[in-house]
Amino acid sequence: MTKRAVIGITGIVQGIGFRPFIYNLARSHSIRGWVLNNEKGVFIEAESEGGNIDHFIQDIPRLAPPLARIETFDVRLTEPYGYTHFEIRKSEETQEKFVLISPDVATCDQCLSELFTPHNFRHRYPFINCTLCGPRFTIIQAIPYDRHKTTMKPFKMCPVCQGEYEDPSNRRFHAQPNACPSCGPSLELKDSQGQEVPGNPVEKALDLLGKGTIIAIKGIGGFHLACDAKNDKAASSLRSRKFREDKPFAVMCRDMEEARKHCEVNQEEERLLLSVERPIVILRRKKDSAIAHAVAPYQDTLGVMLPYSPLHHLLLNGPLKTLVMTSGNISDDPIAYKNDEAKSRLRAIADYFLFHNRDIHMRSDDSVTRVFEEKPYIIRRSRGYVPFPVKLSSPLKMILATGGELKNTFCLTRDQYAFLSHHIGDLENLETLTSFEEGIEHFKRLFYIEPEAVAYDLHPDYLSTKYALSIPDLPKVGVQHHHAHIVSCMAENGIEGDVIGVALDGTGFGTDGTIWGGEFLKANLMDFTRVAHLKKVPMPGSSKAIKEPWRMALVYLSAAFGDEAQDLRIPFIERGNLKKWDLLKRAIQGKINTPWTSSMGRLFDAISSLLSIRDEVNYEGQAAIELEMIADREIKETYPFYLFKGEPPFVIDPTEVIRGVVRNLTEGVSNSKISGKFHRTIARMIVETCEALRKEEELNRVVLSGGVFQNILLLFLATRELREAGFEVFTHHLVPTNDGGISLGQAVIGHMRLFQM
Repeated sequence: MTKRAVIGITGIVQGIGFRPFIYNLARSHSIRGWVLNNEKGVFIEAESEGGNIDHFIQDIPRLAPPLARIETFDVRLTEPYGYTHFEIRKSEETQEKFVLISPDVATCDQCLSELFTPHNFRHRYPFINCTLCGPRFTIIQAIPYDRHKTTMKPFKMCPVCQGEYEDPSNRRFHAQPNACPSCGPSLELKDSQGQEVPGNPVEKALDLLGKGTIIAIKGIGGFHLACDAKNDKAASSLRSRKFREDKPFAVMCRDMEEARKHCEVNQEEERLLLSVERPIVILRRKKDSAIAHAVAPYQDTLGVMLPYSPLHHLLLNGPLKTLVMTSGNISDDPIAYKNDEAKSRLRAIADYFLFHNRDIHMRSDDSVTRVFEEKPYIIRRSRGYVPFPVKLSSPLKMILATGGELKNTFCLTRDQYAFLSHHIGDLENLETLTSFEEGIEHFKRLFYIEPEAVAYDLHPDYLSTKYALSIPDLPKVGVQHHHAHIVSCMAENGIEGDVIGVALDGTGFGTDGTIWGGEFLKANLMDFTRVAHLKKVPMPGSSKAIKEPWRMALVYLSAAFGDEAQDLRIPFIERGNLKKWDLLKRAIQGKINTPWTSSMGRLFDAISSLLSIRDEVNYEGQAAIELEMIADREIKETYPFYLFKGEPPFVIDPTEVIRGVVRNLTEGVSNSKISGKFHRTIARMIVETCEALRKEEELNRVVLSGGVFQNILLLFLATRELREAGFEVFTHHLVPTNDGGISLGQAVIGHMRLFQM
């Protein structure tokens, strides 16, 4: 008996070889009918004898291409139509327009084999790709995903490429970026004055890199600045030209063998390095690594990635096996992604430019990850992960959430999908704000989202907040920064109801007008109550205190010792820091640019300065990062602290921690042991505060979020001890624990407050 099945599939099913897969699967099951792309996903009409149809339907999800992510799979049986063969039909436009889009995907093994096969006509062609790999998100201008709606539109396929494109048995069947040296994009090497360098661009670039030059290389999502990672002079020069004093550079290694020469790599870290997302993975650096000191000064870790484009493989197939590959920008600016833009913005940094003529439609930085509890722990979610959404436990209205100021991302929601943007960066200048605004408009077009409401951070001076408030005719809701942190973690873990939310970071605008950052919240997806926090202290100089940790060290010393601080025999006092106290005291007493803060990040800064690690920093989190780096992981002791009940909430007083640190310094205890003991103490603070709250609020689920939890040592200690105390603990894995994740929390809270009240 003949059956006809009408099948609708949504998810990541466009741009990854899904229609060719369906075509070949249909033929193998003697199916007649057709398949096409539309603005919702893939639509199939399949007709054959009953058993064939049943097996065909069963095999679609079972044998789907590796890059496919099927979200919904709907089948409806109807009367036979009388099809005589199976075909791929032209994409159609429907009234309801919505489809998931694949992130950019690392070069597959088949393309890599062809790239280095001398008799292959794509031998050493830097833009080789197929349905299994290559650019996606960064070249798509609109959907459905067809060539004329990507930046490949100017490149007309030659007869050979067109033949592959139309051959259902070929790996490049309907591969939209398909190209070859005869018809596709090409490379061009120029010096900083715009003069073309004759010869093979890749070979010339390799020669120049070997001589210590710096080259701006156009990639998948923007430009990298590259140099020989083992050449200290070249890395130092790049650092000074980029105005990047100490913040580590990432490196790209040829392969796993080369990565293992420089770093310790466990099984999960290797899986991440080799994944199709190809993020930068933070690894423990080996002491005998040949990587230049200037690449990651004062660090015992190294950010490593493997090649993810054909051009990368070509550049690392010569004598250089590891390159510095850092974002193509001057520090704090967005990554350059257009040729003319790169020429003007990077001319003072790069000696040469390796351009290509395939436009990048949407810039996208490299993603950054670590591994925690054998899972990815994402620090920056961008290329390779975006624009794949976070799946929510319940559907949401169309909400725009504008994120924070640092590490900005925005979020747009639709149904059960939360589309977090690529990494925008720090919203502190016009260029980044423009990138933010362009990104929002692009996501709205791609996913056919017209926001019904806007959610934003409470801080009145954030550019993201001002942008949100400037949008006319939409309801708006301000969301407290730390509540957004906690709900972002709840949303990715699919949990509802009340939790103890532990939100530890550097800065977040509190509902009382002070700077929060050491917060314990009784929170749910709609509301929160502040049930405990770190004791408030003045923050003299406001943002200056973030860049100059000695200020917070003096504040905490004064709180712990009063006038006796001047008699302390510790290096911090002996190098003259106390002389600055009178000036700070006048500012505090006069309430001159001195907000109050409960920030855990500032306490970490103070300890770092007291241990003479960092009095001043030149990138965010530097003092805390270097404090964690030296910590003795074997230490078991903790410093005393006080937890007392206010009216409410509970208040954690670290005064005795400061006294204990100073006492250890005068006793000659090593910085390593003091740092280890301090980390243990903060973990103990978290556990004892949560135990008090469990007794008070009858809650047993703890959610950890905020930038302080990028500290893997603290995260490990806190998570382990909380579980030992009987708590159910939730951490991030899909979105960043830092401010790169708060837009997700804002969106969920905005929906709940505006549409679920």
